Amino acid sequence: MVREGLVALNEFMDIESALAMAADRLQASSDSARLDAELLLSRALDVNRSYFFAHPEDTLDPDASKRFLSLVARRESGEPMSYITGEREFWSMNLMVSPATLVPRPETEILVERALMLIGRSAMLRILDLGTGSGAIALAIARERPLCEIVATDLSAGALAIARQNARQLDIANVSFAFGDWVDPVKGQQFDLIVSNPPYIADTDAALTQLRHEPRSALSAGDDGLDAIRRIAATAGDVLAVSGRLLLEHGSTQRDAVAALLQKNGWSQIECFNDYAGLPRVTSATRPNSASRMPRG
Repeated sequence: MVREGLVALNEFMDIESALAMAADRLQASSDSARLDAELLLSRALDVNRSYFFAHPEDTLDPDASKRFLSLVARRESGEPMSYITGEREFWSMNLMVSPATLVPRPETEILVERALMLIGRSAMLRILDLGTGSGAIALAIARERPLCEIVATDLSAGALAIARQNARQLDIANVSFAFGDWVDPVKGQQFDLIVSNPPYIADTDAALTQLRHEPRSALSAGDDGLDAIRRIAATAGDVLAVSGRLLLEHGSTQRDAVAALLQKNGWSQIECFNDYAGLPRVTSATRPNSASRMPRG
């Protein structure tokens, strides 16, 4: 529901006044209220943001005002800008996103960086991305290492549709997508490297309230947030080549718990890397041998 303070936008209002009013309303829901207002008005008018600087006195007609009001109301409710605009930049790629996918986060680029450090520029490796979502990680690696073959899995048909569309729009051909739960779609295959940004928030974490517009299944993973990582730790070795490596993104407070899970399942050379904020974010481990794996009950 649009608040009273924005109703005036239905009347003829100049661009600068409309932006100022919208930015004021978005202060409580955004850390970049003015930028959000400009991006939303840009979308409502189908113009570049530079237009506003050149024509601040232009007035909005009633139809444009209604479009802008609708977009501002969505943002004011907490809906991510990426869902409103339908796109998000990741690794200098413009990706389609939708409520079927998570919005790619800057910290996930750490996972891509660590993966690329393990892959020579002329390498011809097979790489598996578990829980690909919008395809951000798989596509970033595929673009940087065009001689590699990347397979990306996801249990969400909607997410895979977005990922496939992103691959087509970016003209990245060395990545394929498979529907299914974690490693299930690729059983019997072998990969040199596995990467994953699985759900890792506890089901009762209050942070989920702030993330209510994003798919819950891609965010939360059990009472301790580790159910998905448990599954990956137990099964990823089945499709990983000898001396292959696993790279996992996880929560900043989960470093020790993730390391313990990997150790329990026979993984070795476990190492954690920090994100841009200096928080532990990505853990790397070497494939367990069959003798060291825990039996599955």
